[in-house]
Amino acid sequence: MAEEQPVILITNDDGITAPGIKALVDAVKDLGRVVVVAPDSPQSGMGHAITIGQPLRLNKVAVFDGVESWQCSGTPVDCVKLARDKVLHRKPDICLSGINHGANHSINIIYSGTMSAAMEAAIEGIPSAGFSLLDFRFDADFTLAGQVARTIAQQMLADKMPKHLLLNVNIPVRFTEYKGIKICRQAYAKWEEQFEHRVDPRGKDYYWMTGKFKNMDKSDDTDVQALADGYASVVPVKFDFTDTEVKDWLEKKWEHI
Repeated sequence: MAEEQPVILITNDDGITAPGIKALVDAVKDLGRVVVVAPDSPQSGMGHAITIGQPLRLNKVAVFDGVESWQCSGTPVDCVKLARDKVLHRKPDICLSGINHGANHSINIIYSGTMSAAMEAAIEGIPSAGFSLLDFRFDADFTLAGQVARTIAQQMLADKMPKHLLLNVNIPVRFTEYKGIKICRQAYAKWEEQFEHRVDPRGKDYYWMTGKFKNMDKSDDTDVQALADGYASVVPVKFDFTDTEVKDWLEKKWEHI
């Protein structure tokens, strides 16, 4: 009796027609039964948002040759929830999110719809990974990113993964300088935003967010440094936000309150 194919759920936050998700599908479609459930429009920066108070639409579409695909009117997290409950009617073996147009290293994981989709799957006990390419261009070259995604997907399927595994994978742009995959930690870095005041044609004020990315962490073992050195960074992530060091400190400091 033939061994049953693993089920691979693919989603993203750039929308079902984005080049990045096509690159991800092409990279892994021969590794199992691939099912795509992705937003019908871009959802970048949505974080872990879910749709409440309005209906969700889920429509089967023919976007990828030979691959079952659905588009959803909701957020990336909505896509994972609906995929689990209404499309697959079971947990997939792994969930892959991306390939995102632009970096999701360091603090970006907090805002990322790509990583929130993967995180939602991990919460449900599905080993998951989010993939991001450090190139915002719509016509970015996803060749290297696809190779990295395939390598990691193969390992996730070959090894017995922890059920709540969540990997944040970022891929550098320059193929000629690529050195391999590096397991590392999340850098302490953040965006320093500025809000430009502007006036629309009707004389109404509005604000446009700009800013600069600032890395305060100069250690050699971070995702930001790994990418600068030509590696694809892989950061294992937890969705339990408990600060155990501060918890221990508070228990002692506030012992008598």
